Amino acid sequence: MSSSETKPIRILLIDDNSTNLQVMSSVLEGYGWQTAVVTDGESAIAHIDLMPPDLILLDVMMPGIDGFETCRRLKANPATAVIPVIFMTALVSSAEKLKGLSLGAVDYITKPFDQDEVVARVKLHLRLSQLTHRLEEEVADRTQALEQSMQQLQRAQLQLIQSEKMSALGQMVSGIGHEINNPLNFIGGNLHFIDRYMRDLCALMDLYDQKFVADEAIQEFKDEIEFEHLKQDCLKLADSMQEGVKRIKEISGSLRTYARADRNQRSLYDIHHGLDSTLLLLRHRQRANEQRSAIQIEQHYGEIPPLACYPGPLNQVFMNLLSNAIDAIDEQTQVNSAKSDQAVHYTIGLRTEVVDDSVIMILIQDNAGGIPVEIQSKIFSPAFTTKAVDKGTGLGLPISRQIITEKHYGTLCFDSQPGEGTTFVIKLPIMTE
Repeated sequence: MSSSETKPIRILLIDDNSTNLQVMSSVLEGYGWQTAVVTDGESAIAHIDLMPPDLILLDVMMPGIDGFETCRRLKANPATAVIPVIFMTALVSSAEKLKGLSLGAVDYITKPFDQDEVVARVKLHLRLSQLTHRLEEEVADRTQALEQSMQQLQRAQLQLIQSEKMSALGQMVSGIGHEINNPLNFIGGNLHFIDRYMRDLCALMDLYDQKFVADEAIQEFKDEIEFEHLKQDCLKLADSMQEGVKRIKEISGSLRTYARADRNQRSLYDIHHGLDSTLLLLRHRQRANEQRSAIQIEQHYGEIPPLACYPGPLNQVFMNLLSNAIDAIDEQTQVNSAKSDQAVHYTIGLRTEVVDDSVIMILIQDNAGGIPVEIQSKIFSPAFTTKAVDKGTGLGLPISRQIITEKHYGTLCFDSQPGEGTTFVIKLPIMTE
C-alpha cells in the first residue's frame, strides 16, 4: 500500500474571499479530507514549502500575485510541481482557461460553486494523483529491479569471460608445457655430456700438441679456424646453452604459476611469487624500444604470509594491472615524443605490506601521466573501454575488481593524478584456510 493511501488527504484552499474559504472548507472536511486555508499567493507558496498538500484549489483573482503567477511558481519548483492545481474562477473565457491549463493546472471550477461538482472534481483528481504516484513507484521499483538484473547479468558475463579465459589459458599452458618439456629435458640432460665431451676433446688436442709436432698443413688449418679461440668459445657456448635452458624452464614455470590448475579452490600462495612470475612473462614488453628506454621495475616487498586465495585468477589481476601500466607508458611515450625530445625514465613500482595485521596491501604504481579525470569514474564499468578494437576487450579492470571483491572479499581502487601517474591498490583480508 502506498504512502498516499495511509496518510490523511490534505487540501490547500487559496482564496482572498473568507466566505468562499469557509464554505469550501466545510464541504471538503465533510468527506474526511483535511483542509488548510490561505488568502494570498505569497503566503500559499510559503505554506506549501513547509507542508505540501495533496491537492490545491487556487483562486485566479487575488491581491498581490494572482493565481496564474502563483501556479507558475509552484510548477517551476521541482518540489511542488507534481501537486495537482485546480483553478477557482468566475472567468469562463476559453483564453483564460487555456492560459491556466498551459501553466500546469489540471482543471477549472467555476464560481458560484456547485458543491457536488466540486467534490466530484476533487475526488477525480485525487484519484488520478494517487494512480500517478503508484505508477511512478512501480516504475521506480521495476527500474531498480531492471538495474539489478543488468548488474547481475554483467557480473555473470564477466565471470563467464574470466572462466573461459582461464580455461583456455590452462589448456594452452598444458599443451605448451607438454610440447616444450620433453625436448627441453632432452637438451638439458645432454648438455652436461656435451660440455664434458668438449672438455675431453680439448684436453686430447692439447695432449697431441705436447707429444707430436703438427705438420705444416695441420698448423695452417688450425690457424685458419683459430683453434685456440674455438676451444674457448665451445666451452662458453655450452655454458650459454645451459643458461638458455634454465631461462626456458623459468618461463615455463611462470606460465604454470600464472594459470594454475587449482583456480577453482583456495590454496596457500606466495603473492610475491605470483608478481614475479607475471613480471617475467611481461619482460619482453619492458625492454627498450625506438621510442623509450627500458621500463624500470622497482620492487619493495614486505614480509607477508602465504595467502589462502585462488592463485590463477589473482595472477590474472596482476597481469591486467601490469599490462595496463605498460600500455599507459607506451601511450604516454607517443605523447612525449610528439612534444619533446627529452628522455623520460618510466618506472613501475610494486609494493607489498601487511596492514593492521589482517590485510595484505599490494600497490602497483606507474608514472605514465595518470588517467584523465573525465573517465576515472568509468574505468571499472564493463560497458566502457578506451582500447582500440585490435587492443583487447577492455574488460580487464571490471574482471579484476570482480575477482578481488567477489572471490577474495577484498577491495580494488586507484588514485590517479593527471600529469603524474596512477596507483592501483589491492587489499586482501589475510586468510590461511
